Amino acid sequence: MALRTCLALSDHRSLESNSSSPIAAPRVPTQNHGPRARVSGFPHEGDRFLLPALRLSKREANLSILAVLLNGCGPSASAATLRQEVELERYTDSKEGFTLLKPSSWVKVDKAGATVLFEEPTKGSNNVGVVVSPVRLASLGEFGSPQFVVDKLIQAEKRKESTKDAEVIGVAERSGQGGLQVYEFEYKLDSTRGGMKRIFSAAFVTSKKLYLLNIAHSDKPESPLDTQTRVMLEEVLHSFDAAPGT
Repeated sequence: MALRTCLALSDHRSLESNSSSPIAAPRVPTQNHGPRARVSGFPHEGDRFLLPALRLSKREANLSILAVLLNGCGPSASAATLRQEVELERYTDSKEGFTLLKPSSWVKVDKAGATVLFEEPTKGSNNVGVVVSPVRLASLGEFGSPQFVVDKLIQAEKRKESTKDAEVIGVAERSGQGGLQVYEFEYKLDSTRGGMKRIFSAAFVTSKKLYLLNIAHSDKPESPLDTQTRVMLEEVLHSFDAAPGT
């Protein structure tokens, strides 16, 4: 998981004043989000998007920071069924200023470069990680559109020697705490390090900090990502937001 590369990009302080409390997995995050707009017609190879009028040095610096997202990190189940089988709990880092839901059974581990990382006890490659880095942007929109960002992420993935293939599944934008602009991405990654994985990522900028969520889960042909696990991971994805009061 590329969380380990973040240490070279910025210094991270140790976590203070963290809190978590168990709750049943909600269908909708406790924060008041606006509707998520799914975007169809994802970029194909050769497509390009226009970059906003930013200085080259700023663009390159923030592309490098966004790159830490990479390398991780049947019938539909009803919300009632999901609540019976999966318990999520809210984790809030008051010091760094973010909040999210996480599987209650996943354990927190120390990882160089990660602000926080939770792993499935029986399979550490299934994990949820957050990286917080200082930036010179006031909002994520200054960096580029969701399509532009995911295009750059996939290009960076494909340049890695370990990557066999990377394919975008979905791109979305939603509103977070106080109208905060949040981008969400989903893509499939096939690499020589861990095989097939499903990656869910989210990003937002506030208080001159870039917040990156990376969710990685095995999605191999012989044991594909099941519907209930997928729904649970999407709840984690949609819950990522700035902490209230930040």
